Amino acid sequence: MGLDYRDLGGGGTERRIQKLKELHEQASLGGGSKAIDKQHERKKLTARERLALLLDEDSFQEFDKFVSSNSCPTPGDGVITGFGTVNGKRIGVFSQDFTVMGGSLGRAHANKICKIQETCTRAGLPLIGINDSGGARIQEGVISLGGYADIFYRNVQASGVIPQISAIMGPCAGGAVYSPALTDFVFMVRDTSFMFLTGPDVIKEVLNEEVTFEELGGALTHNQRSGVAHFQAKNELECINDIKRLLSYVPGNNLEDPPFHDTGDDPGRREERLATVIPNDPNKPYDMKEILSLVLDRDSFFEVQSLFAPNLIVGFGRLGGHSIGVVANQPRELAGVLDINSSLKGARFIRFCDAFNIPIVTFQDVPGFLPGTNQEWMGVIKHGAKLLYAYCEATVPKLLVTTRKSYGGAYCVMSSRQVGGDWNLAWPTAEVAVMGSKGAVKITRRRELNEAGGPEAMAKLAKQFEDEYKGEYLHPYLAAEVGYLDEVIDPRDTRPRLISGLEMIKNKVINRPRRKHGNIPL
Repeated sequence: MGLDYRDLGGGGTERRIQKLKELHEQASLGGGSKAIDKQHERKKLTARERLALLLDEDSFQEFDKFVSSNSCPTPGDGVITGFGTVNGKRIGVFSQDFTVMGGSLGRAHANKICKIQETCTRAGLPLIGINDSGGARIQEGVISLGGYADIFYRNVQASGVIPQISAIMGPCAGGAVYSPALTDFVFMVRDTSFMFLTGPDVIKEVLNEEVTFEELGGALTHNQRSGVAHFQAKNELECINDIKRLLSYVPGNNLEDPPFHDTGDDPGRREERLATVIPNDPNKPYDMKEILSLVLDRDSFFEVQSLFAPNLIVGFGRLGGHSIGVVANQPRELAGVLDINSSLKGARFIRFCDAFNIPIVTFQDVPGFLPGTNQEWMGVIKHGAKLLYAYCEATVPKLLVTTRKSYGGAYCVMSSRQVGGDWNLAWPTAEVAVMGSKGAVKITRRRELNEAGGPEAMAKLAKQFEDEYKGEYLHPYLAAEVGYLDEVIDPRDTRPRLISGLEMIKNKVINRPRRKHGNIPL
């Protein structure tokens, strides 16, 4: 039902102000009380309730509230747009209203989203999109599809200029999924949010596969298996709080510095536990997250994509109050090797940090890339090159701590001096070499081992050669001798050394050859 503009002809200013108030109240109802009740029955908040939780009280400035169309006479056309603040940080936002024609997107609906996209890009404000839509409005045919394409185009134009965050708070299907996929971070809610190109019914009809909505495109699926999403929450309130926390680490645009928050944590703090966290057995795993918790400002680490490719940890943290991006191998998962998924995860995160002036701190313990026919046939060379490209491309300050293994091509990839690392540290436990001792001995001492004269003699000789190799190569000092490492440090000094290094290179400037753009190996 459209707005009732009748009886504006008389009554003077006071009556017209009263009428304006009535129109606002009418528009704020969206699809009406019955539709709102149905939304709540689905365990979902309404578009306006979500904005009320996200934004600071009384900060929201809505625009295009009275927009409507022939296909949707309801004021607002199924989407709420405007500006507000989150903990004092100004942002733009759109929130699709499922109570109005299932939040479907038509021309007017798309125009509203495009308008907030363009305004945020010009003003240098982060944009948060809350998606809850049944998809393209069938009644408008190809016009609605054109609306999606307009949004996608503006997503790309805004990429690297302003942070773009998508919250999936309901269905997001078909072509609609590409807008969130083009944004920087995707949040999902368990049991109530879904993303897929083709729904379960079509899959059943075409491929005769049985799959539920949750299995096909639920929060766990996209956080754990596909990597499409970056965060999952148990409910919408938790999701919104996570968005607020993310915003505290990122600047408003690519011309601003990352936000500084005084955490009150002593920059000179030394942690005794760091001296014993690395096991004596070089093949024994440990938890890299323990090291992060001891080195970073207390309780500041905010992990991204925690369920996807857990052999590589990425996330935001703070050092001396300064926002940083963290990339770390995780020895507890696949011994911390790099593979296709971890390369994609790391590359995407590094490129975001570089776009928004966030220094990157890498914690390295990597034995190499995952071997096997599956990885090779699926293109680990190409995908691993994406991680390498991202590190080489990044011009923000890049700091490295090698805690243990740094072997082969993985040494090169993970923020080595040769790919632009600015401040490279290592612990005495670091093993910077072409490969581990067993593999090296099998190659370099093959003839002597074959001539050993029996299995026992071969094993004894192999052990001797491995010990020699370890003493000669499996340490950080050869790399330090040639300047590939800036310092070999006491592990307990890691935090103050990183903070000092970050302060030293925070104003780093790199001038690159002029070009349209590089050609990342996609």
